[in-house]
Amino acid sequence: MSTKRSIFATHALPPEVLELLSARCEVHEYRESGIIRPERLAAACRELNIEGILLIGGRITAEIIGEAKDLRAISTASVGYDHIDVAACTARRIAVTTATGSLEETTADLAFALLLAIARRIPEADSFLREGRWSHWDWELLWGANVHHKVLGLVGFGGIGRAMARRGLGFSMRILYHARRRVPKAIEGELRAQIIDLETLLRESDFVSLHVPYTLDTSHLIQARELSWMKPSAFLINTARGRVVDEQALVEALKTGKIAGAALDVYEQEPKVHPDLLKLENVVLTPHIGSGTRETRMEMVRVAAQNLLASMDGQRPPNLINHEIFGS
Repeated sequence: MSTKRSIFATHALPPEVLELLSARCEVHEYRESGIIRPERLAAACRELNIEGILLIGGRITAEIIGEAKDLRAISTASVGYDHIDVAACTARRIAVTTATGSLEETTADLAFALLLAIARRIPEADSFLREGRWSHWDWELLWGANVHHKVLGLVGFGGIGRAMARRGLGFSMRILYHARRRVPKAIEGELRAQIIDLETLLRESDFVSLHVPYTLDTSHLIQARELSWMKPSAFLINTARGRVVDEQALVEALKTGKIAGAALDVYEQEPKVHPDLLKLENVVLTPHIGSGTRETRMEMVRVAAQNLLASMDGQRPPNLINHEIFGS
């Protein structure tokens, strides 16, 4: 019988990560298509005496924690952790870690690509050409909005928000940010960023990009009132979490011209998308691909695996969420 600790990955692992984990643990992988159902994960934890979970898709509920009597650590290959019942984990002194540091630049790439796409109407232009509607050069064809020298408002100023600020500087944009805590003045100076209250940010920004985690405090952070503060010429970009935005209120704002457009990679009821968003031309939509490059996805899993191994060794792992299990 193996004396290695038993871990479970909710997705098939890259060979190099599987090799890293297998050297020290007995690895079980979920290799079926789609996302593992909670009851299936709970059964695996119970039947295989799972001590660690490497989470690549799926949810960790209190019910799973209740079934996983041997569980000691959960490492998610993501920066967000709203898909994990952290309180239930903390009550059992189960370490929860994220892949912070592995995907910020890539997600900012996608966020800025969405900003450019909605400002310059790239999807509309692509469809216009492909559908054979372009017959001659036209002075007023598909006028968009300038990005350079405009105001970029960043709601949330962690790793992704700061990466967006750097990209904005390349377009000579004025950078505003709103966050729970002010960043050091050295960072503000480097990024030429000004902290400001949310209402003022929304009123002054030409592009508002969301980079906050999903919590009770950020649920529907952007709803009808906040959208009414934005300029009629402004655009909203969301690569954070879908539930940060009241989608119905956003639809109404887009339909009535309260804002000029939106570009979204995340949705309130993923993978479902509000049907009216699909009908609107002043919206760019992508299917939650913020970190979707091969290089970054491999790094996310590698970081998650290293976090898991540290937790299994009883060490204080990098990117720990529930610090209280270590007494601080």
